[in-house]
Amino acid sequence: MDTPYGWIFFGNFDLALVSLYMFWIFFAGLIYYIQRENMREGYPLENDDGSHANSLLSVPEPKTFTLPHGRGTYAAPNAEREARELALAPTAVSGGFPFAPTGDAMKDGVGPAAYAMRRDEPELDGHGHAKIQPMAKVGDFAVAAGRDPRGLKIMCHDMKSPGVVSDMWVDIPEQMVRYLEVTLEDGGKRLVPMAMVRIKQNRVIVNALDSESFKDIPVIASDAQVTKLEEDKISGFVAGGYLYTSDKRMTQWSAFKKIMAQPA
Repeated sequence: MDTPYGWIFFGNFDLALVSLYMFWIFFAGLIYYIQRENMREGYPLENDDGSHANSLLSVPEPKTFTLPHGRGTYAAPNAEREARELALAPTAVSGGFPFAPTGDAMKDGVGPAAYAMRRDEPELDGHGHAKIQPMAKVGDFAVAAGRDPRGLKIMCHDMKSPGVVSDMWVDIPEQMVRYLEVTLEDGGKRLVPMAMVRIKQNRVIVNALDSESFKDIPVIASDAQVTKLEEDKISGFVAGGYLYTSDKRMTQWSAFKKIMAQPA
């Protein structure tokens, strides 16, 4: 009796091997998909001259996200460039070398003092309210442990005081202090990131800045909330002081600038 052709085909067909091949194909496709989706933030990449950097994977098509609390939509990825011009100059013709600031690095927001162009709006909690607010306006908050810094003088690394801590800005959902509000001698107010201060019994130390640089900390537009862009500018400025405001820390940087100033 002749065996039907179909039975001969499936009799020689290795289903286990085909299943393994199909799994490999599926897994490779999954990795490709996940990697492309991972390229929605921070892409397209750029070369030092501003041209798009080639990538092994293509950038995914823009996807539109609807933001909560009526804040519109956001498309990612996008090829929009920052509107500001960076005060930087290349230190070498070939790529991969660092860029050097051409002006006041802290005020220009470059190098260690760099910041990201985040949205100029406050970060919101799940109820649509600003997450970070001054303790004086929030109420229902108190210092549970440690020294209350309000009323203490700020002491910088030049051993001078630019002002006094007048308030604390708290992250309401997280219930922690994010910034200290400092009232300067001229009455102006500045915020300092809590992570960059050390609270002592009779003073608050800000080792990153000198007293003269304090007045140049970016000023916020509102006395009741701080935007994400303002947060980045403040954090970048204060952090940049670790390099740019100390002669001891600037030794290598000053030598580098002298080399760069010499004629070719």
